[in-house]
Order: sequence, then structure tokens, then C-alpha cells
Amino acid sequence: MLVLVLGLILFIGIHSVRMLADNWRTQFIARHGAKRWKGIHSLFAIVGFVLIVWGFGLAREHPVLLYAPPVWLAHLNALFTLIAFIFFFAARVPNNHIKAKFGHPQTLAVKIWSFGHLLAIGMLHDVVLFLPFLVWSIALYAVSRRRDRREGKVYPPGTVKGDVLVVVIGLVVWALFAFWLHTLLIGVNPMI
Repeated sequence: MLVLVLGLILFIGIHSVRMLADNWRTQFIARHGAKRWKGIHSLFAIVGFVLIVWGFGLAREHPVLLYAPPVWLAHLNALFTLIAFIFFFAARVPNNHIKAKFGHPQTLAVKIWSFGHLLAIGMLHDVVLFLPFLVWSIALYAVSRRRDRREGKVYPPGTVKGDVLVVVIGLVVWALFAFWLHTLLIGVNPMI
């Protein structure tokens, strides 16, 4: 479990710098340049992600049941995950109503994904993985929206074309992941 926790600290920590130490980050970029910051950020994120994957695999070898959710929550989690995929791609597809309304749909995607998994899976290693992501995404979304209001940030208006692209891409990638990649990469078939 230690490897998983270390990975979470590195990954979530580097993704929290703007939220917790924005002035320091700004000064660092001013002194050393954006490329150096992006390099350091990427290094911490990649090492953290690798440790999360490795640590999660190690933790799954010693399962500890914390709670036994009803089976129907797994089906509800499939819906949450579909919505999370749509929100994830809303952060990347220009001119969609989700980004126009919520501003930071990728952060909401993490919140929806982690919440759904916490509802559906009651193993200790799952709680250790998903709970920090849920707490982090709630805090990051609040801070990001507050910063948007303070800076008067306005997102481009959504269009039907943007909305259709977001939904189609999200649905296709979700289907690939739900029916094939989740089993291949994680070893768990979420559709059973």
C-alpha cells in the first residue's frame, strides 16, 4: 500500500501546486521558464502515475473488504463512468455547453469517476485510490471556479456541433474502455 500512497502523493501533489502554491508556481515559471516547469510537472506526474499503477497492483494482491456494496451500484457506476468520459472530452472539444457552463469539466470528470467507483467497490485498496482523487477534485473545482470568478473568466459559448462531438467521442471511448480496455488493462470486467 505504501507504493500506492507514494504515487498518489506525487501525482496529486504536483497537480495541486496551482491550487496550494500558485504564487510560488508563478515565481518559479518567471525565474526558470514555462518549459522547465512543464518538464518538472511531467516528471512528477509520470513517476506518480507509474507508482499508482504498480502500487495498486501490489495492493490488490492482499485484498481487504471494507464494505460490500449492492450489485446495482456497479451498474450505476457504469453510468457515472460514461458521464465522466463525456465530461473529460468536454474539456478538450471546443465550443460545447458543458465547458461553457462548468468551466473545468475534466476536474468534474475525476469527481464523477472517483465517486462512482467508491460507491461500487468496497475494497481497501480501491478506497485508498479513489477517495484522495474525490477529495482533490472537489477542492480543485472549488478553487478553480473561485479563480475564474475573480479573474472574470468567460468560456466560449457552446454549440450543437461541439455538444454532439463531446457526446459521441465520450460514448465511443467509454464503450471501448468498458467492454474491452478495462479488462485488458486493469484485469476487471466492469460489465459483469
